[in-house]
This record gives sequence, C-alpha cells and structure tokens, in this order.
Amino acid sequence: MDEASWWIIDIVGPVILLIVLIWLVMRRRSNRTTDQTEAGTRELYAEEEQRRREGSDDL
Repeated sequence: MDEASWWIIDIVGPVILLIVLIWLVMRRRSNRTTDQTEAGTRELYAEEEQRRREGSDDL
C-alpha cells in the first residue's frame, strides 16, 4: 500500500497539476479580446494627441 501511495504522489499528482495549469492558460486566452484592447489603446492615443495639440499635456 505504501508503494501505491507514492505512485499517486509522484505520477498522478503532477499530471493533474499540469492538466489544471493548461486548462487555466487556455481559459484565460479564450477570454481575452484583442479587439477591445486595441480599441481602448487607439482611444487613449487619440485623447493624448488631442491634449498635445491643445497644449494641455502638462509638459
């Protein structure tokens, strides 16, 4: 019985951990939308450019 529990700890435990980590990475990547990120970046750059043209960019 002692040998079986070590087998579970040494083999099954890391395999389960690896599967969970892969699942979390795939889940995180699927939730990310690059369109929203790029749109937000363009908006921020446009606001910054507008402030620069108006002279209110605090420089």
